[in-house]
Amino acid sequence: MTLDQQIVTVLAAGAATILTRALPFLVFPASRPVPGLIRYLGRALPGAIFALLVVYCLREVNILAPSEVIPQVAGLATATALFLWRRDMLIAIFGSTAVYLILVNLVFVS
Repeated sequence: MTLDQQIVTVLAAGAATILTRALPFLVFPASRPVPGLIRYLGRALPGAIFALLVVYCLREVNILAPSEVIPQVAGLATATALFLWRRDMLIAIFGSTAVYLILVNLVFVS
């Protein structure tokens, strides 16, 4: 990419980021109540997205290979336990990632 193309790309990405952050405040101002459908989606979508991510991550795991199953299940169990304990998604993500990577790189080295 040329320098001009890089600048245009960065500006476009920045504008898109600002737009996606500001759009909800423009569409749903504080002076009006948020529609019921939007409130429902705000409650239902985070769980649905994470469930979809779990299915996506586990879709190609060979359940007959313990070196694949054990790190995956341990990471999933760690994420679940940490989230239920602390109610903090970042702690759950970082903790489960650490458990998974330790198991894959130090215990089940192939």
